[in-house]
Amino acid sequence: MEQHRPFVLSLAGLDPSAGAGLLADIKTFEALGTYGLGVCTALTVQTDTRFISAEWQSATQIIAQAQPLLETFPVQYCKIGIMKDVDTMLEVINAIRAITPGIRIVLDPVLKASAGYTFHDDTRLSTWRAVLQQLYLLTPNLHEALLLSGEKDGQTAARVLTAYCSVLLKGGHREDKPGIDSLYFHTQQGTGNVLDIPAGKRKVYPKHGSGCVLSAAIAAQLAAGVPLSTACITAKLYTEKFLASHSSLLGYHNS
Repeated sequence: MEQHRPFVLSLAGLDPSAGAGLLADIKTFEALGTYGLGVCTALTVQTDTRFISAEWQSATQIIAQAQPLLETFPVQYCKIGIMKDVDTMLEVINAIRAITPGIRIVLDPVLKASAGYTFHDDTRLSTWRAVLQQLYLLTPNLHEALLLSGEKDGQTAARVLTAYCSVLLKGGHREDKPGIDSLYFHTQQGTGNVLDIPAGKRKVYPKHGSGCVLSAAIAAQLAAGVPLSTACITAKLYTEKFLASHSSLLGYHNS
């Protein structure tokens, strides 16, 4: 009997342009050889350049979508994108971990859309701590890492956050290491190993949803059994290929 592809779950917003969110995650999962399952956390009205509104799904609605999937399919990894607020996210995470003990969660902490819409007003570490403790990996950009940690530089911010989970600090907005993603491995002391992942040499273009694609690609690689460091390296290469695929804000997915 032919072996089934590994299953990986996305909990994210539905972007009608399919550049970001749930649809982008599913395309990424498929391109990387996994089977994507999807739960909608928000019905958004947006294009690649404008974010107009979001109709948020409640924790109860999100859990109702996720439960039969988790009870039916052997999901070991999931990726989470936008949700209404931290309380909703924590309730959902607690529920999915109760349904599937041991599930590992990759969180793309989308605090602000590239088109300018702000998702979370409260970014205090004290508010987010309970969520961070439930994660396997956090994938913030520099601005998100600074907001969540309360620190003033990216390296210190990432080390503070590694007290709760591993952190991939993305390089897109970094002045100290432009284009370099840094993987900080989880340690309660905040002094663990760091792996710098350099940027490729191909010409790339800004893309709507690039952060979604990166975190989804990491989750897909992890679901396929790849170690965290290798998953982050491979996901960065995949994302760069996505960024180079077209000069517009909407990219193409290829394996």
